[in-house]
Amino acid sequence: MFQDFADQACPDQGRVRIPLLREELQEQGLTGFIVPRADEFGGENLAAYAERLSWLTGFTGSAGAAVILKTSAAIFIDGRYTLQVKDQVDTDLLDPISIPQNSVAGWLKENTTAGQVIGFDPWLHSANDARRLFNACAATGAELRPCTTNPIDAIWSDQPARPTGQLRLHPPKLAGQTAEDKLAAIVKILKGKATATFITQGDSIAWLFNIRGNDVPCAPLPLAFAIITASGDAFLIIDPAKVSPEVNKALPANVTLMAPSGLASTIEGLASDETTWMLDESLVPYAVKQMIEATGAAIIPGTDPCLKPKAAKNAAELDGMRAAHLRDGVAMCRFLAWFDTMAPTDSLDEIATARALEQFRATTGKLQDISFETISGAGPNGAIVHYRVTESTNRKLDQNSLYLVDSGAQYPDGTTDITRTLAVGTPTAEMKDRFTRVLKGMIAISLARFPQGTTGAQLDTLARMPLWQAGLDYAHGTGHGVGSFLSVHEGPQRIAKTGTTPLEAGNILSNEPGYYKAGHWGIRIENLVIVTEPGLVEGGEEPLHAFETLTLCPIDQRLIDVSLLDDRELNWLNDYHERVFAELSDALEEDTRSWLAEATKPLHR
Repeated sequence: MFQDFADQACPDQGRVRIPLLREELQEQGLTGFIVPRADEFGGENLAAYAERLSWLTGFTGSAGAAVILKTSAAIFIDGRYTLQVKDQVDTDLLDPISIPQNSVAGWLKENTTAGQVIGFDPWLHSANDARRLFNACAATGAELRPCTTNPIDAIWSDQPARPTGQLRLHPPKLAGQTAEDKLAAIVKILKGKATATFITQGDSIAWLFNIRGNDVPCAPLPLAFAIITASGDAFLIIDPAKVSPEVNKALPANVTLMAPSGLASTIEGLASDETTWMLDESLVPYAVKQMIEATGAAIIPGTDPCLKPKAAKNAAELDGMRAAHLRDGVAMCRFLAWFDTMAPTDSLDEIATARALEQFRATTGKLQDISFETISGAGPNGAIVHYRVTESTNRKLDQNSLYLVDSGAQYPDGTTDITRTLAVGTPTAEMKDRFTRVLKGMIAISLARFPQGTTGAQLDTLARMPLWQAGLDYAHGTGHGVGSFLSVHEGPQRIAKTGTTPLEAGNILSNEPGYYKAGHWGIRIENLVIVTEPGLVEGGEEPLHAFETLTLCPIDQRLIDVSLLDDRELNWLNDYHERVFAELSDALEEDTRSWLAEATKPLHR
């Protein structure tokens, strides 16, 4: 359940494993190979067997790719990992390339030549991704070749086995809707458009069938595929050993279980030149698209039909998320009170602090798992956006510094994700200035009112403006979608420069602006919010959405420069802290309640 802090990768491993891969590529008649951080199901959370990029290079980030050629190699990372990659990867072997400014396809155009044969695993690349790679290689005269055997699997002698986690039912009182009704809604979307659709995402499948799994870390997801037809039939492609008689009996009558070995024959039996398949080609593996195309079936582009209904939480899911955040807020307050007692003793380090937080959550009696690996960053490690503490990087919490902790929990009724930045000792004026600017951005999102059709990109500027005014910014999105006892990262909604999906009532998003001073410290403040139904502003004419804040936890007032807050911002902060105390205090023991009273007292100029 809890995070493993062991060193699972190191830069030196690339010096051994990349030459081994090059030997295997030669055996397979390849001059290069593309290594994405991906599995067959397109999810963010990977089972151990699928961590090929980490095994090969040492890089443990949640997104990335590498390309290995005979005499050169590159690793592709986004702005979250520009510092981390330098610590984890031998940059003499792998040239770090920033995305989205660059891409794997663009690099191939510049670094391949006619006659080269670049291999890729067709199960690990979406149809869209494969199309871009084919076009890039064609532009230089190189050949892009699907591999029947992944070359890394061929050399990974102790590769972990595929997971065999058991499915369990997600009760209707928490799901708020039966699996039969969800399937009927998906069939309605398909009718008139396509004969069938193919679904790969674990959270879509878990949501659709009201099941949960145990195949990947930090998320209750199964590794499975699903096929839904416009005639109402559904196929759940999963290892039969994962499905108990109880779960099998509870599945809708129109659902057929199918072993993965039967996938090709199932597609052949359903697809023909008289059928049309709607595929989300940003998610469906290229290998699956090939199978469907081989039958002569027509393919039309679409999106995973589960994404939008899954993201618009119903009343039962929202009530569950509120209950989960109330429980998590109590655990967080106990942790923060403990932290304030321990921090002055100079006895804390990143691992001990993260373990303590996990234990406070465990004492709720409801914790199923953490929702992602806790980011426990002291001082300069806090400036690494997605820092992962290990035994070798573990750092003590120094006095007069900052500590950033980004963490979350999976409870049966909801998923949490919260970041707090904490003062250790006395903060500097610069720390307080940057923290307050981040807080102003977070409050701006919290107070936003916006009409139907507004996208996350339109709101993203609100969070950045206080930093931009000081010539500052952060290299990550402001908010991502969050599932209901599902994945902590959920689409399609997001608040970011690239967030083009309109926000809808029932969407849950993070609100997490930040600032990072490389080599010194990092700041991020994160609450989760719900998009509310549109309502009228007093004196207004047009119904507008707003955000309801889910997260209940004090914001460190020692880091706030009150002179930088305007009246509206100060009122929001005081009102928020008043609510935190009112909703959490009765569940706390006397000493923690006293701590919370002090931590949430009103601020004045």
